[in-house]
Amino acid sequence: MTTLSPTPRSTLTRKKDRAATDRTKLYEVLDAGLICHLGLVLNGSPVVLPTGYGRDGDTLYLHGSTGSGNLRAAATGADICVTVTLVDGIVYARSVNNHSMNYRSAVVHGRARFVDDADEKMRGLEVVTGHLAPGSWEHARGVNAKEFASVGVLALDLGEASVKVRAGEPVEEPEDVASNHVWAGVVPVQTTFGTPVPAAYMPDGAPIPAHVANPTGSRRTPTAAD
Repeated sequence: MTTLSPTPRSTLTRKKDRAATDRTKLYEVLDAGLICHLGLVLNGSPVVLPTGYGRDGDTLYLHGSTGSGNLRAAATGADICVTVTLVDGIVYARSVNNHSMNYRSAVVHGRARFVDDADEKMRGLEVVTGHLAPGSWEHARGVNAKEFASVGVLALDLGEASVKVRAGEPVEEPEDVASNHVWAGVVPVQTTFGTPVPAAYMPDGAPIPAHVANPTGSRRTPTAAD
């Protein structure tokens, strides 16, 4: 599947020209984000929570404590919505009304599947770990039985999703373009990683692993297999 298949829920109603229909754009947004926001209705009220995630092909894995009411609610087959947003720039226009942001956003609708198969559950935990802290699955101690039992994993199919992108300069009214007394343009926004800070119990001079020193170099990028 190379294109996004729109449904009534995933079809843009405003700024339709910003819709991206190539499925690789969905992968790019999901792979570049660090956290998602999981939305669902819990006890009759809407709840939106920041959540760790990772993508494996056309499956999005989410994880949380088995004691989480939100996780248990999502595992019942309730409709959920997962969003990821990347802000790429603040757009300054000559009118306040035309200020904007350059961004890439993905919205995924569906019903999550609770992962009860032990092998897939472990794979889901590996995918989530690899998304946030690439290289750690191979470097750190593995998940023990107690930890494995205390965490739940959800799988969400990426079949129903939309991507919206805004890029470029301000969109101005002709009379504002003619004016020359107000600055207009774009201030880029970037997410960067700082210098790793060792834990207090680390020995002095202990080398920093390559996957920690350069996390961006280890982060996953879409492949042809996707």
